[in-house]
Amino acid sequence: MNNPIAHVLAGIGAALAIGLLAYLDSMGGEWMWLMAPFGATTVLVFGVPASALAQPKNVIFGHLITAAIGIAFSQYVGVSPITLALATGLAVSAMLFTKTTHPPAGANPVLIMLTPQGWEYLISPVLIGVVIIVLLAQLQGWAVKMYSYRRAMKRA
Repeated sequence: MNNPIAHVLAGIGAALAIGLLAYLDSMGGEWMWLMAPFGATTVLVFGVPASALAQPKNVIFGHLITAAIGIAFSQYVGVSPITLALATGLAVSAMLFTKTTHPPAGANPVLIMLTPQGWEYLISPVLIGVVIIVLLAQLQGWAVKMYSYRRAMKRA
């Protein structure tokens, strides 16, 4: 799609999502709101929202499944080059088996294993962060559709 307005709106949506999460993260407190794979997630959900890889089920469960694998390996198996590779491979296979493939989530086991995280990481930042991103993307998609519909009705 070569629509400059859509490209700008995708960038604005991504900026708003990451900006909101970064702001909430900067406020301190016990919750984390942001993790690096969310940047790539915004590329998909705002830039190519019709893609199967950008659907809410894929985004939410892809991140949850791969984060759980990273945490499990970190806490129960250990971190080494071999376990990093095994966890990442298992995460990819798990997303494919569950039909929740979301490429940015493939980074989760590596991120989590290199910065050891506990099970609370599944809630904050993983679940809360992806739900916020998905909701903002859905809201933007709805607003764009309403704008397009109203413009079409004015022309008719």
